[in-house]
Amino acid sequence: MITYMFPGQGSQQKGMGKGLFEEFPDLVQSADQLLGYSIRELCLEDPEDKLGFTQFTQPALYVVNSLLYLKKTQETGIVPDYVAGHSLGEYNALFAANAFSFETGLKLVKKRGELMGKAHGGGMAAVIGLTGEQVREVLDTEGLGQIDIANYNSPTQIVISGPKVEIDKAKLVFESQKDVKMYAPLNVSGAFHSRYLEHAQREFEAYINEMPVQRLEIAVISNVSARPYRQTSIKTNLVKQITHSVQWTDSIRYLIGRGEMTFEEIGTGKTLTGMLKRIRTEAEPITGTEEMEETDQEVEEAEEIVGTQAAEVIEIVAVHKPAELSAASFGNKDFKKEYGLTYAYLTGAMYHGVASKEMVVKMGKAGMMGFLGIGGMKLAAIESDIQFIQRELSAGQAYGLNFLHNLNHPEMEHQIVDLLLKYKVRTIEASAFFGITPALVRYKAKGLRRDRQGNVLTDNRIIAKLSRPEVAEAFLSPAPKRMVDKLLEENKITADEADLLSHVPMANDLTVEADSGGHTDRGVAYALLPAITVLRDDMMKKHRYPALVRVGAAGGIGTPQAAAAAFVMGADYIVTGSINQCTVEANTHDSVKDLLQQVNVQDTELAPAGDMFEFGAKVQVLKKGVFFPARANKLYHLYSQYNSIDELDDKTKVQIQEKYFKRSFASIFEELKSYYPPGEIEKAESNPKHKMALIFKWYFANSTQLALNGNVESKVDYQVHCGPALGAFNQWMKGTEQENWRNRHVDEIAQKIMQGAAEFLNKRFTEMVG
Repeated sequence: MITYMFPGQGSQQKGMGKGLFEEFPDLVQSADQLLGYSIRELCLEDPEDKLGFTQFTQPALYVVNSLLYLKKTQETGIVPDYVAGHSLGEYNALFAANAFSFETGLKLVKKRGELMGKAHGGGMAAVIGLTGEQVREVLDTEGLGQIDIANYNSPTQIVISGPKVEIDKAKLVFESQKDVKMYAPLNVSGAFHSRYLEHAQREFEAYINEMPVQRLEIAVISNVSARPYRQTSIKTNLVKQITHSVQWTDSIRYLIGRGEMTFEEIGTGKTLTGMLKRIRTEAEPITGTEEMEETDQEVEEAEEIVGTQAAEVIEIVAVHKPAELSAASFGNKDFKKEYGLTYAYLTGAMYHGVASKEMVVKMGKAGMMGFLGIGGMKLAAIESDIQFIQRELSAGQAYGLNFLHNLNHPEMEHQIVDLLLKYKVRTIEASAFFGITPALVRYKAKGLRRDRQGNVLTDNRIIAKLSRPEVAEAFLSPAPKRMVDKLLEENKITADEADLLSHVPMANDLTVEADSGGHTDRGVAYALLPAITVLRDDMMKKHRYPALVRVGAAGGIGTPQAAAAAFVMGADYIVTGSINQCTVEANTHDSVKDLLQQVNVQDTELAPAGDMFEFGAKVQVLKKGVFFPARANKLYHLYSQYNSIDELDDKTKVQIQEKYFKRSFASIFEELKSYYPPGEIEKAESNPKHKMALIFKWYFANSTQLALNGNVESKVDYQVHCGPALGAFNQWMKGTEQENWRNRHVDEIAQKIMQGAAEFLNKRFTEMVG
């Protein structure tokens, strides 16, 4: 018998795949389209030193290993009896076994790499000389319970994973053990194959559930169980693999125990071949005959169970069949009545007026509501846009303004509140807040009054957009007393307003934002929306509010199916974002819209947020057709690694100034002096790291302006906030008139999505009961 082994991360090297890409041009082209960059260039040349980053390493290894396998089978005609892969290599093993197509496997690996690439603050280390049991005993007895075992590579080569501080702490502990030959920290950014990737695991589970799998044609050994896969456990095992230990030693022991076995490593290097030799020398085969493959009887039993349950469901729902849904039937009735809406559909704000006054007016006239994106706009421009909107919309037609948290300049929040109160803007979308600020409290207070029955009424409504439960809790609570007292002391609110603030929550409604463009906490809607809804219910009981705080859904909504899913999960309304950026009404340049029109679901990436650069905050941006995310991440990596620009090597300095900035560091700093306060410049001149931050942040502000202004010669540096919802929308629009963005209008898109959601759910219900 023969087993093919596929290596995982760590086996990559520049130049891998040489001579291979030319033999499979169709697959290489397909890979380039899926990834949005040249896989050949990455593997052979790696011009931007990205091959070592997880999100690039994993797709590169998957492609090269897959092509090597195809070449091997073409040359020999041999089909192995078993296949096994170490961690990432398991995807190559499954591809070899025909569990999924080359493209589906690449999509999964790309997503896996992106999610694992987001992991920070973790570390891993190899412990040489101890068995797994001995390593576990040391962890348990030496107070290292925060560390997990990630890989059982051989009987005496164990990899541990956990918070970096704990991995560093463990070094002295393990080196003091007499049998330890080496303690080697690994060059990784995250605690892979440990409990600390549970968030990535949940997000990956939601993603992989949408992917098709096929019946296995070769036995595949699972990293999780060290036994052959069950057909029904393909997706489950790949999800578990992210946080579970890689049982490589027992996988090889099991294979050796099957009988006379030849092993061949299909990939770059001979890492697994070396592990195989040690396992043969140090361990006994597993000779038991139990295998975990499904039998035909198991499949038939499972189908019988599913069929019985389905029949029961059909019998129940057939008796209670609801009336046909319509676009207007979705959402919370009181929400629509309060805001004067026909449809429970809002368009969210996009900064610098990308969510334009024209967009807001279009939505208001169509019986929906849009938010003007005032982030980054001057007060005079905001005032002019408010006047335009109020002039164009008649009484009762809804509109709102975005109110973006200004961490560095809180006085700007008060200036915007003055403008809102001056023009009696009754609805704001509060976003990017960590908690409540005095400006928000003042805006809320100035719209409070009692009716004749003594009920507290809210004229100034706050819809809080958030993705964290602790922020939701703050907005579901009354205004903080210390802030109220201080505003009262400063005569910014009255005593009556201070009293009324204690009877109402800060937010009238909550928009739960999941996988979105721009600032994102990488939330998963399936987990986030129910959690926030439960929190809302608890807070309503705790404070005994008379009026319900509605919960809406945002992020990832670009198709009728996504909208339907949100409403089925209980959303009182939905909010779209990225899809509106590629419309006639969006106030961004045509060259940006041309790029966005080509986006697919995989063509976005996380990059540092320019406004919160030093804190490591992330925004989701367009990746296809631009270099911005790669360059932005490189700048943050350098900022994290060095204390000043002077510490950078000459090659890096030249690359950044000539390729990224197209200007010298010195000229940029001179420009910064013209608009940063003197104190900020003085701090930069005395603190080299702060100076580096200011200069690097210039790139982020400049890249935004390049996109807004349409500097086509610098298109590769466009910073465009965008989520995967636009990719889904583009795919939905293929072959229709609205495939071209010049035929896309926000109000028509909204109506199309809402009507499509109704049609989709009506059809699904009919299929379920039919």
